[in-house]
Amino acid sequence: MEFSAKQIAQLLNGKVEGDENAIVSKLCKIEEGEKGGLSFLANPKYNHYIYDTEASIVIVNETFEKERDIKATLIRVKDAYSCFAKLLEVYNQYRLDKNGISSLAFIDNTAEVAEDVYIGEFAVVSKEAKIGKGSKIYPQVYVGENVQIGENVTLFAGVRIYHDTVIGNNCIIHSGAVLGADGFGFAPLEDGTFKKIAQIGNVVIEDEVEIGANTTIDRATMGSTRVLKGAKIDNLCQLAHNVVVGRSTAMAAQTGVAGSTKIGDNCFVGGQVGFAGHISVGDRCSIGAQSGIMSNVDNDSRIIGSPAMDAKLFMKNYVYFRKLTRLAEQMKELEKRIGVLEK
Repeated sequence: MEFSAKQIAQLLNGKVEGDENAIVSKLCKIEEGEKGGLSFLANPKYNHYIYDTEASIVIVNETFEKERDIKATLIRVKDAYSCFAKLLEVYNQYRLDKNGISSLAFIDNTAEVAEDVYIGEFAVVSKEAKIGKGSKIYPQVYVGENVQIGENVTLFAGVRIYHDTVIGNNCIIHSGAVLGADGFGFAPLEDGTFKKIAQIGNVVIEDEVEIGANTTIDRATMGSTRVLKGAKIDNLCQLAHNVVVGRSTAMAAQTGVAGSTKIGDNCFVGGQVGFAGHISVGDRCSIGAQSGIMSNVDNDSRIIGSPAMDAKLFMKNYVYFRKLTRLAEQMKELEKRIGVLEK
């Protein structure tokens, strides 16, 4: 899709400086600018790139003062960064604007599919499933029996939604994610083997949740595994059976949460954090990367480490930890001296 400098300036309430008929069809960094590309300049550290960039159009702040001639057409706006972010959103919406149902998709005749839904090639929509208005089901997605999907939901290619899962409105689930697989429930037997415990619950994803690629969320043993409104789960995370993730909580990649653990609202969880099972984490907590959470955590806590402790205490202790080798050598030397004195 092509846009002229004039059209972009109208969209952003900006002013064109140069050729208002300059055309762009792609977005690019200013240091990697190409002909036909649209870029932006907001950070003064990158000012020098604007004089050599091959980008056809560059969005700049109204206050930008050029030191010499610039080949690119400029669009001056109040805030170049926020305006470029607005264009990224428009561009992304256009690129992901899919519609229609492929003749190569399978939709069971008992499924309910609302209007204005996109369903791609080789997607499967099973018995009694419901898909809300404006949702997009990309190729090779599996939607199991009795799954309920709200409005304006996007399931990218290869997502697997097991039976009875409920997904709210305005959710995004990225490729390879699996929702509703069995929880890890096994009873040890006297002979050393395991007996599988049936997992008869489901997964409930509330509105405006985003789930990253290859993340897995297990169904509950009984009841529901729940991700509450506005939560953001990164790639390669694992939520076990009966876990609850609170509203507007953000969880970075490779985090694992063991069964029946509850994480509060508005928490920030760093990458590779591990949560033990059957514990409770309060609201507004901040948990550093690679922490091991072994017990309950109070509201407004700032913790890090494995086992996790108060972040300030951890940093104080870390000062001594870095000196352990030297301190050990000093102890050995003192032991030798004491041994000599005792003799």
